[in-house]
Amino acid sequence: MDIQKLQRAVIDALEDVKAQDIKVFNTTHLTSLFDRVIIASATSNRQTRALASSVSDRGRAMQIQVAIEGEDTGEWVVVDLGDIVVHIMQPAIREYYNLEEIWGGKPVRVKLLPQSTRPALSGATYDLDDV
Repeated sequence: MDIQKLQRAVIDALEDVKAQDIKVFNTTHLTSLFDRVIIASATSNRQTRALASSVSDRGRAMQIQVAIEGEDTGEWVVVDLGDIVVHIMQPAIREYYNLEEIWGGKPVRVKLLPQSTRPALSGATYDLDDV
């Protein structure tokens, strides 16, 4: 699977459910376990679970094996797509654990739709510009 296609699919899935503050990090220099970490915020337990579901559904549609942890509480859900690990967190949890400090050495620049112009459901693709 092409990492850029999978990355774009994850971002689209997050945008479809109105994720906030999406950040993408290249982790190839830090670990051989996965190539990207994507971190996003949600405003409620319900949205956190909906975001995780959207990402996992998109991954399964691409025939990617998916593992999910943390759906019970919905404060921090991790979706493991093999080459990409997605952390979906509520803002207070995200601020406390500050994963950007751990994984943030090599951010990947991606074009995101502005919050106000995101469609309710989107299958659109956007150009990627890796740093």
